[in-house]
Amino acid sequence: MKFRVKKSDIKGSIEIPGSKSHTIRALFLAALADKKSKVLKPLISDDTKSALNTCRAIGGKVDEIEGGYSVEGLNGRPKVPDNVIDVGNSGTTLNISLGTSSLIEGYTIFTGDHQIRSRPVGPLIEALNCLGAQIFCAKNNGKPPVVVKGKAKGGETKIDAVSSQFLSSLLINCPLMEKDTTIEVTRLFEKPYVDITLLWLDKLGIKYENHDYKSFKVFGNQSYKSFTQVIPADFSSATFFLVLAAITGGELELKNLDMTDPQGDKLVIKILEEMGSEIRIKKESIIVKGKKLTGREIDMNSIPDALPAMAVAGCFAEGTTKLLNVPQARLKETDRIKVMFEELTKMGADIRELDDGLKIRQSRLKPCIVNGHHDHRIVMALAVAGLNLGDETLIETAEAAAVTFPDFHELIKKCNGNITVEK
Repeated sequence: MKFRVKKSDIKGSIEIPGSKSHTIRALFLAALADKKSKVLKPLISDDTKSALNTCRAIGGKVDEIEGGYSVEGLNGRPKVPDNVIDVGNSGTTLNISLGTSSLIEGYTIFTGDHQIRSRPVGPLIEALNCLGAQIFCAKNNGKPPVVVKGKAKGGETKIDAVSSQFLSSLLINCPLMEKDTTIEVTRLFEKPYVDITLLWLDKLGIKYENHDYKSFKVFGNQSYKSFTQVIPADFSSATFFLVLAAITGGELELKNLDMTDPQGDKLVIKILEEMGSEIRIKKESIIVKGKKLTGREIDMNSIPDALPAMAVAGCFAEGTTKLLNVPQARLKETDRIKVMFEELTKMGADIRELDDGLKIRQSRLKPCIVNGHHDHRIVMALAVAGLNLGDETLIETAEAAAVTFPDFHELIKKCNGNITVEK
């Protein structure tokens, strides 16, 4: 599938869909809980389907209800799957379920699409093996396919959380292990995503100690109580519309965003405001109006998913923009640093690839054919760039947007964006 986009007079009001991070955590926690839970206003996307399929594969009973899902919990006792579990493109599903499957007395096998099979999971495997699991990669390369044999009991372990999902997996699953667990964190990127996990643990009454994110003690032999939860909107998805308004000079009202939620990508609002955008935060919405942007240095470590969109913003900002301290962006669905460098270069950007980010000077971009590399955030970022260029920009592999944001092109149309879909 392809997106065709042209310069647009951006304006209007849209509702941002539910958070992927909250949705997937909610589904796994509901599957592990003691009774029936309800997950309301979840994100409906390919990644959500991967999480649903995985929860069902380990024995969870999930039904669609009005406004979301009803999940009959397993009371902390997931079951041996009947078949290999394919997580599709969902790294969050893979990493959380590696921990969950280590609770099973038996074997679980995970695979995924070509991007998942290129994503390293070695640090999480090592950490879980220290707790009593027996996990190995089928190709002995630290990447899926992965074979998991439980049962992990707890104890002492270390984690190199180059992906915050590794630590979140331990925090979610260690309370269900037999013994207390001490986790030494040797490195932590993307801290706000861990805060999302801790918010859920607090909500569900799980006992743990957080020693300044350098180590955690998680008490064993606990259980998850059932819950009903409305999923907050996704700041990662909102980022594309925030940047769209900022670079086009348009004005957008984004609804459903909760500034008290710990999602890291809400930092994009502050960054764009410091770059020159006019932003008003209301009780139930955020209004962003584009004005002349000025480049700046941005520490992206806590917001790696915002890198593609902020790289586009940098092209339209006066002076120089540096996106720094985000080496983990190379370990996502694609090497996002390299891919954004390549695709924006095609469009005429004055851009340089750094080890840990990008250096971008204000550029006169030109419409052309670009490739989304089957990465949802690359596809959407390139579409945002093209919506501020005169002639037509064509973005290939646009079907990848459905991984987290299947209604992306519909919302672009709703805010007066000139976008067509070619199948």
